[in-house]
Amino acid sequence: MTTALSKSWEHAVVTGGGGFVGSHLCTALLATGAAVTCVDDFSTGRPENLAPLLDRPGFRLIQANVAEGLTVERPPDLVLHFASPASPADYLRLPLHTLDTGSLGTRNALELAHRSDARFVLASTSEVYGDPQQNPQEERYWGHVNPVGPRSVYDEAKRFGEALTTAHADAEGTDTGIVRLFNTYGPRMRGHDGRAVPTFVRQALDGEPLTVTGDGNQTRSLCYVDDTVRGILAAAADGMRGPVNIGNPTEITMLELARLIIELTGSHSEVRFIDRPTDDPAVRCPDITLARDKLGWEPEVSAEEGLRRTIDWFRARADR
Repeated sequence: MTTALSKSWEHAVVTGGGGFVGSHLCTALLATGAAVTCVDDFSTGRPENLAPLLDRPGFRLIQANVAEGLTVERPPDLVLHFASPASPADYLRLPLHTLDTGSLGTRNALELAHRSDARFVLASTSEVYGDPQQNPQEERYWGHVNPVGPRSVYDEAKRFGEALTTAHADAEGTDTGIVRLFNTYGPRMRGHDGRAVPTFVRQALDGEPLTVTGDGNQTRSLCYVDDTVRGILAAAADGMRGPVNIGNPTEITMLELARLIIELTGSHSEVRFIDRPTDDPAVRCPDITLARDKLGWEPEVSAEEGLRRTIDWFRARADR
C-alpha cells in the first residue's frame, strides 16, 4: 500500500531537523519541491545528517534552541515539531533540556504555526503509553506512566506537548495534528545512542557481545524510517488532529532481534544478558487501524530488508 499525499507544501519548518527522523523528513520534503527551513541546536542531532542538503536549492539551516524562541524569515505553511532528545541515553543526560523542548519549544512552534496560518504536526511518541497494560496500544488508551521515574522527563514532556497542542487548537483555532511514533530505525542513527537496533548493529559489526537487557522477552515494534516518514507526511496532508499511531504492528522480542542482527551481519558475536532498566516497557506494539483507514498508510519495508539497509549503512561508515 503506497500512501498518496493529497497536499504539496511550499515552505516547511522542521524543528529537530538535524536528528535521525528529522533529517529524513527534510530530505523527503525537498524531494517534493518544498522549501525547507531546518532548526536544530545539535544537542543530539548531527550536522553530518544535513551535509547532503546544504547546497540544495530551497534548504536553509538555523542553529538555535527552539525552547528559547523560533523565528524564521519566510512564513511556513507547514511546521513539523520534531525537536527533542529521543533516546534514553540522551534524555537521561539532558533532563531539563528535554522538558524545556517539550514545553517551551512546543509552545514556540505552535505560535509560529498560528501566526503563519500553517499546519502544525507534533512528533509525539509511543512512550506516552508508558509500560502499557493494553496490547496492542490504540490511540484511545490513556497509558500507564510513572510521572517521577527516570523515563518521565521524556514521557511527560511528550504528554504535555500533546495537551498543549490540543489546547492551542481548541483555544486559538490552530490547525494541528499529533503523530505518535513507535520504534523507528534506519540509516543516520548513532551507534552509541542506547537504542536497541543501532546498539546491536554496532556491537555485531565490532564483534562484541550483543547486550540484551533482562531475559530479552520484552517486545518492540520496529518501523523503517522511510515508512515512518511516509506516515508523518500523510498525517500532515490529511489534516487530521489525531493522535494517530505511526509504527509497525509486528512485534519482535529483543532476543529475537539480537539473533536476527547477528545472522544478517554474519557476526560471530554472542548474546550477553544485562540488567533491565527501570520502567522499561514489557511490550510495545501499535494498533494502526486509524492510520490504515484514515490515511491509507501502513509499513511496506520488512524487518529483514530494513535491517539489511541499516547494517549496510553502518558498515559503509565503518569502512570509511
